[in-house]
Amino acid sequence: QVQLVESGGGLVQPGGSLRLSCAASGSIFSINAMAWYRQVPGKERELVASITSGGSTNYAESVKGRFTISRDNAKKTVYLQMNSLKPEDTAVYYCNADLINTFRTLRNYWGQGTRVTVSS
Repeated sequence: QVQLVESGGGLVQPGGSLRLSCAASGSIFSINAMAWYRQVPGKERELVASITSGGSTNYAESVKGRFTISRDNAKKTVYLQMNSLKPEDTAVYYCNADLINTFRTLRNYWGQGTRVTVSS
């Protein structure tokens, strides 16, 4: 069993900051890429940011310069620091990971999501 558990969502005013965390646990041999996605009702889930096991990052154009993805491999945790938040950042944020479990099988996993609301 593998679990991804997100935390850190909430309500914040425009211009504010939030830090999301996602901890992986369970039968994990190694973790490859990790990423954050977000989804609003009626729209497809979109990639926000991703990070490889070596630390290379990729961002959606809409968040470049405002969001920073990072990871702590020892803690099996990925973070998303979100600054200068805008109302259009309001969404449910999902953690995603490509990892190899203890059966040496590469699989993709999703967290349950954490809600971020940017509003005054």
